[in-house]
Amino acid sequence: MNCTERMEKITIQTGNHYSSVLLGESISNLPAYLPHDRVIIVTDEKVNSLYGKYIDHYPVVIIGTGENAKNLETVGRVLSKFLEYEADRSTFILGFGGGIVCDVSGFAASVYMRGLHFGFVSSTLLSQVDASVGGKNGVNLMGYKNMVGVFRQPEFVLCDYALLRTLDRQEFVAGFAEIIKSAMIRDSALFDYFSRSVKDALQQDPEVIHHLVKGSVQIKASVVQTDERERGERRLLNFGHTFGHAIEKLTGMIHGEAIGIGMVMAARLSVKLGYLSSLQMNALVKVLRDTGLPTEAPVSEKEILMAMHKDKKKENDRIHFVLCDRIGSAFTKQLTFQEIENDIHDLC
Repeated sequence: MNCTERMEKITIQTGNHYSSVLLGESISNLPAYLPHDRVIIVTDEKVNSLYGKYIDHYPVVIIGTGENAKNLETVGRVLSKFLEYEADRSTFILGFGGGIVCDVSGFAASVYMRGLHFGFVSSTLLSQVDASVGGKNGVNLMGYKNMVGVFRQPEFVLCDYALLRTLDRQEFVAGFAEIIKSAMIRDSALFDYFSRSVKDALQQDPEVIHHLVKGSVQIKASVVQTDERERGERRLLNFGHTFGHAIEKLTGMIHGEAIGIGMVMAARLSVKLGYLSSLQMNALVKVLRDTGLPTEAPVSEKEILMAMHKDKKKENDRIHFVLCDRIGSAFTKQLTFQEIENDIHDLC
């Protein structure tokens, strides 16, 4: 498949702003989406070593890799580089990398001079289906995940599926967790398609990858256009994330693996509260296992509860939970920590 010929554009409208997600676009066409001058690139060490030839004629800011790089200290270094490169309000910032690069570069661009235009080249599967799309740009603070951030949409997100070939197996597989999440909350047909196509997806069949990425981005676009600032419907995108973020913090697991476990726990809670059938919960567990994602928490219930108290969705003694009543349908419910503590042994 020729990615350029297959390119499809999904437009996300929030207020008067339009953000384009370019699915299957080739990185070789990147210059067509950038201003002729005044561009600064933010990327990480690994991506720069692989794709530096596409961006070496621009000023480049290189950050570290891993969740430990996603903090205000890194943002400060990036902003200092913007000053060094004499960035002004005509400067365009391009984040080139996975979710951490997108978060850091989008946040830095949003606060520098009260906001520069920015876009992303998304180099991981998780980033293509979730992290780079939707306008949430945030970093961690003192153990609290994504506690500092902004809502601001990129001008474009370029998703070249060829970039996925350079991912290690674990990182590639972890990206499917967000696809499964999207299907669980909004699209049973996408869930069924993925369940039937797991083997081809793992082998990076271009048609299957395109179908999965497109379906996930369409779901996120429809939610974001309705509720950009997460006051209601956008909370559904956090299915599996309340437990998942706690597990991610405690274990150092990569995001997608922790979210897979978090979804199983949220599904078990949905069953226990009488909303979801055990049959459908088992279907979720099966597709995660078929994909190669973990489904059981490797830490204690007490540790998970303690970590959840640092979740930004917490309001006093309550927290917003996303539950499912069937595959393809989700809703939010406020639960007290006491209610969760009563049930968490069964969930783990």
